[in-house]
Formats: sequence, C-alpha cells, structure tokens
Amino acid sequence: MTINRRDLLGYGAAALGAATLGLPKAAKAADELTIAYNVNLPSWDPTTGPSAVNPTIQGLYQSVFDQFIPQKPDLSFTPGLLTEWGWNDDRTKVMMTVRDGVKWHDGSPFTAEDVVWSLQRAGDEKTGNPIQFVWKNVNNFKFDGNKITGDVVQFDPVYFKWMSFLTGYIMPKAYYEKVGAEGFEKAPIGTGPYMVDKFERNAFLRLKANPHYWGTKPAFENVTVKFVTDAASRVAEIESGSSQVTLEIPYEEYDRLIAKDGLAGSIKNVSDIGMIFFNDIDAMLDKNVRQAAVMAVDKELLVKRLLRGYGQPIATLETPEYAAFDASIKVDHNPEKAKELLAASGYSPKKPVKFTIQTTKGFKPKDYEMIQAIVGMWRKVGIEANIEVYEIAKHYELRAADKLAPAAFYNWGNAIGDPTTSTGFAMYGPSPHSVWDSKDLVDMINPLWGEKDEGKRIAGWKAVDKYIAEQAYVLPLIQYAQPIVHSKKVNVVQHVSGALLPALMTPA
Repeated sequence: MTINRRDLLGYGAAALGAATLGLPKAAKAADELTIAYNVNLPSWDPTTGPSAVNPTIQGLYQSVFDQFIPQKPDLSFTPGLLTEWGWNDDRTKVMMTVRDGVKWHDGSPFTAEDVVWSLQRAGDEKTGNPIQFVWKNVNNFKFDGNKITGDVVQFDPVYFKWMSFLTGYIMPKAYYEKVGAEGFEKAPIGTGPYMVDKFERNAFLRLKANPHYWGTKPAFENVTVKFVTDAASRVAEIESGSSQVTLEIPYEEYDRLIAKDGLAGSIKNVSDIGMIFFNDIDAMLDKNVRQAAVMAVDKELLVKRLLRGYGQPIATLETPEYAAFDASIKVDHNPEKAKELLAASGYSPKKPVKFTIQTTKGFKPKDYEMIQAIVGMWRKVGIEANIEVYEIAKHYELRAADKLAPAAFYNWGNAIGDPTTSTGFAMYGPSPHSVWDSKDLVDMINPLWGEKDEGKRIAGWKAVDKYIAEQAYVLPLIQYAQPIVHSKKVNVVQHVSGALLPALMTPA
C-alpha cells in the first residue's frame, strides 16, 4: 500500500488523538470492538436537520435508537417497538400495537405515549424533520394502553415503510422535554442495543451494551467507533490492527487486505446508488447536452476498471431489489450519438459546452476517480467539466438550498426499496431532496403519491422512470457493492441497507 505524506500525517494525527483520548489501539478483550468509520456524526437527533437524511450514519443511529419498524439484513420488515401495524379497510385510519416491557437507556419505561409524541413531533414542520411531508399525513393520534390509532389526513402508501427509514426513530418524550435539544445532544438516550458512553465530535464514539435491551443482547460489551474520513487511513487502521472492522475502502485494497493472514471481508450489492444530479440551470436546460452527457459515459467500463467488477451499472434510480425496477429501460453508451446531439446545439470537442461537476472524494470507493473518468469521457465528445470537490455535508446544504452545480455526484440510499424514496424524492421538484424542477415531471408524479391501487402505483413509477431516462433528467451510474474488511476474530453480518451495525457482529 502506498500512503503519501498528506495521508500519513492525517493518519498520524488520528492515531495521536486516539492515544490522547484513551482509545484502544487494538481490542483489549473479547468483548471489545473497534470500528474505523468513514464519516463523522454531526448530530445526535436522528429526526431533524441534514444528518437525519444521511444514509451513511444510520448505522450509528440504529445502534442507539430503535426505529418504529426495524428491517432484517435482507431488508424484510420485522416487529420491533411496534409489534403490529396496518390500515383499516378504507385507509382512513392507522392502527399500531406497542411492545410492552421496554426501557429507555436511563431505565425509565417506554410507552405508547413516546410513540405518539415522536410521530406528532415528526409531523410538526416547526421541529425541522426533513421528511415532515410524510409524517404530517396522519394525525389525531390516540392511545389506550399499548394500542394506538391515528386519522389519515392524506393517504400515503409508504407511510409504514418510512417507519423503517430516514427519521423513522422513536424519541424519549419525558427525557427530551426535560433536557431540551441542547441537553439531548450532550447526553442522548434511546432504547437501542447500545448506549452512548462517550462522544468526542470529529474523533470517536464509545458505545456500551444496553443492559435493558428488549432484543438479543449485543455480543460486544464495548464498541469504539473512530471517525476516520480518509480512505487510506481506514486501510491503515485495519492493517495495523488498530481497528477490527472498517468499510468503504478502495476495491483494490479490499482484495489485497482479505488475502492477508488474519483478515477477512464481506462485499454485497447494497441499496445504494451512485448517481449524478443534473440541476435545471445553465447548460443542463439543453436536452441535447443532458442526453449527450448520459450517452458518453461507459458505465460497464467504470465498473470493470475502477471498481474491479464490484457493483453493477444501472439506467434508472431503481436497482433490481426495488419494487419499481424495470429491466427494459436502457440507455446505451453511444459517444458518436452524443457528438451528434452536441453538434446540434453548436458544441464540439473543439468548442465544448462547459459546466461544473461537484463530487465527494473518498466518501465512497473511487468516487473522485469515477468522476475524473467521466469527465475524460465527456471531453472526447465535446463537454468540458470542471471538478469541484466538496464534503458530503456540503452536498446536503447545497441540495436543500437548490444551489448544486449543473452536475453533482451523490450516493442515494433507499433501504425500503420503494420508488417514492428513490425516483420520487430525488426527482420531484417540490421535494427538498431534488434539484430538478420541471413541471412535466411534477405533473406525472403528483397522482402517484396517494395512489391506493398498488399495481397502478408501481406501473406509474415505471412510466416516470422511463420518461426520466428519455429526457436525461438525471445520470444514474451504478449500484454499489459495499466493501467491509474485518479481523477473522470478528463475524460481521452485512446489512443490505448499507448500515454497519455492531449489534450484528459477534466474536468468531
């Protein structure tokens, strides 16, 4: 492995910080685990602000908090704090049953009142829940013992699915009202398998097994999560034995490391999509430019050369695991056609159309290198793109303000596999998660939000996906395979959502 001076300095600083803060350089006992994680944790409230819709940190949230309805590693739904849920016959009411005998981390009882308070808080636009437009669709909750009912204001076919997804966490009513938002950030509590023992922002998180946990007790009593945002430093962590588990490293390093004595790995296609947002500004208002930008990209080559064959090319924002996946939708790699389209708008390799493309660097394996390769492919047909690197937090900030560049790389996660949470929120103009605002697409999508006929709903989303591909409103790239490297002394169960969950890890 080659580590340049900058990476070495970065790793040295991380190691020094770990030593200063008393972090273990290696596991001290069989019940201790250290993970080198690829992102920082900006906030402890999993229901408000930009962090709440960052798929990459959901594994940390799920370690401390419980979602209304959890998902198994294969993404199937399973009883959790809600043991039953559903609609009445005419879809005008929701009904839920709350698990008895659960305790919060402070030992206080978890009740149906916590569920109702969490749902009402999520649906209140004043609290800043980024998915408030989903949660507001049910209100007037009532509870009797462990039974809850609520009135449907507007039918949302994926209301219960969202209970397994972003912001779908139950918060402690009495504790939160007592300590407030600031106090909660300092000392968060949940009902999850782990409790927060110590947290140093931008450095590490120390977790301790929850003795009150209602589910299967975690195998590791203590877990340290180091925030190591540099990929080369994560490789060094796992190779040196300073960490026993890491993720999202370059695929060539994955192949190299799992061949070493004492190390093993797991790599699966997960519910993450590498994509390039097109913003409806400047050059992207020209359909010829958009179509050329899509046709010029050889996705098969990207997977083969850059990703070592891991992952798979995609043509829409749906993967084969998603409910609205349509294998008939294809966009061929055709650089000659791309040149023709650009020529029709007055562009050529000698007179290229110019715009900026934004990307992360090291957030996902080969993200920056992939964009470099795409920019090279574009240059050959008459597109000159300037690369601007940003942190993932900056992407969320710009996207929410609709200020992304004409092209912007992103990793879209969709753990519940529904088209509303892939194509829907990514491409629906009024959504805070979209930057494409054309009326034609809004009009196509509008009727699908409340469609009660499931067959008609899915068919409608497939039609939307086909139209988006024809208009080149977005550039889907690949379905990611997530690389996880771990010590052979640790068994890791990989979750198809991409969430890295220490509660699923056991000593080998």
